[in-house]
Formats: sequence, C-alpha cells, structure tokens
Amino acid sequence: MRVFCSSPGCKATVPVELKAERLCALHFTLSVEQTCAEMRRETAVAAATAERRADIARYIASSGEKLAHLATGSEVLPDEMKGRILSTFLTLMNLRENLDRAARRAAAPGAHEAVG
Repeated sequence: MRVFCSSPGCKATVPVELKAERLCALHFTLSVEQTCAEMRRETAVAAATAERRADIARYIASSGEKLAHLATGSEVLPDEMKGRILSTFLTLMNLRENLDRAARRAAAPGAHEAVG
C-alpha cells in the first residue's frame, strides 16, 4: 500500500526508508535542513547544555543514517534528489563541526554552560 507525504499539499509517495517519518524524500531533506539551521543557531550562541549537545549529536547520527538508507535503498532517485541528499549530508557534517566547537568552548577554562 502506498503512503503519501504528510506535508500539506504534497502528493508524493513516501519511500520505505522514510515510512516512520511519513515524508517524501524532498520534504524529509527540507525538514533536516531546517532543523539543522535551528540547531546551528542554538550552538552558535552557546545556549546548548551538554545534554542538549548530546541530543543534537543523536539527531545528526539518526538523520545521517536515514539519508544513507534513502540514498542506497531500492528506489531509483533522480539526479536532483541525489544532489539534495548529498547537500543535506554536508549540512549535517557542518552542524557536527559547529557542535564540536561549541563543546570545546564550553570545556574551555572559565567557560560555563547556559542553563536552558
């Protein structure tokens, strides 16, 4: 049975790899990009506690795994979607680097974590 994307107005089918998210490949990548932008802002202002940074790291790993399954799954993806997936991987990698910098700042002598 085909499952359709839950994004308003989208009539695309949901790939098996994204069944739990109920999003098509395009809307999944857009969602990851948006979430990463929000998390990047959060880490840039040192508002993320150690616990929050751990949550962000788990999100990065989970999203990367879903993207990998999508990219290597049984569905043939158009070149444009392949490029979008690669771009989203890069976004996740950049967020990871930002997260690492935030952790180093928090660990620096005299640094204290924001209470959130």
